[in-house]
Amino acid sequence: MIDPTDPAIADVREAPRAGSASPSTRVRLGAEVATLFVMLTWGANVVAVKAAIADVPPIVFAFCRFGAAFLVLLAFLRWREGSVSLPRRDVLPLALLGLAGFGLYQDLWASALGQTTAANSALLTAATPVSTMLIAAAVGSDTLSPAKAIGAAVSFCGALGVVAATHGFGFTGASGGDLMTLVATVCWACYVAFGAPVLRRHSPLRTATWAIGFGCLGMLPLALIQLPQLDVSQVGLGTLGLFAYCALLPAAAANVVVFAAIKVLGPTQVMFFQFLVPGFAVIMAAFFLGEAIVVGQVVGGLVIVLGILIARSRRLATAVG
Repeated sequence: MIDPTDPAIADVREAPRAGSASPSTRVRLGAEVATLFVMLTWGANVVAVKAAIADVPPIVFAFCRFGAAFLVLLAFLRWREGSVSLPRRDVLPLALLGLAGFGLYQDLWASALGQTTAANSALLTAATPVSTMLIAAAVGSDTLSPAKAIGAAVSFCGALGVVAATHGFGFTGASGGDLMTLVATVCWACYVAFGAPVLRRHSPLRTATWAIGFGCLGMLPLALIQLPQLDVSQVGLGTLGLFAYCALLPAAAANVVVFAAIKVLGPTQVMFFQFLVPGFAVIMAAFFLGEAIVVGQVVGGLVIVLGILIARSRRLATAVG
């Protein structure tokens, strides 16, 4: 899933040229429908991964999934931009970013998903933009305005509400999974905050492709450790179908589609669509996995969304500034 606070994403939409026409209603409608489909795809991804790791060790599954996505994106990058190379000066920075934003993130998120519910995972991951704002402010790549501070506090309360309403607090079991999920969001926040200079020098497609590729290197050691736990006899056609879905749609195709949609709609509108992802995930987790929908869990998720809206509100920023 992308984060519209990512500076590389925010710069995707080009400023309109003098005399150029804005996208037609049909084009915008097509972009909105495509974006809605992407959000449904991302919501289903949490449920699909949760189901798949019942048969495949989580990090083994994550490595295979993103390895396949990397190859697909690499081929698409070659076709779309004519080359796949990186300047030598950006190899090490992007490798470190990929290890944090995809390698360590997936090590934590996939492992956490094996302990917590798909619904909690989706709801807590929704707080990623707030983590990004705080880390970016801490490293000096952004400023922490009063509105952002208030929004972060509200979202944090929402995250606490999600955990309190379901598993309670602790460091083991499902509560430990919730904690690891929150730590995973910090890894993605570091990817965005520390990577701003590198991410602005290349297209989102090129940076995402190589960040995923380097991230796979971060998953490889733990994937090899978990490999003996894999029982091939438990891997049926259903699991292979889930793997194909997770690798090709949410990890590869969806990112390409949403980058195109951002060029038409802009990052802010796409961000609002992303609020649908946890909702889709909660509903599908209840339907396909039999997870109970807890009222406090839903309220906590709405509070997280409210905090993000507060943090990004220009009107509130002006009022409290």
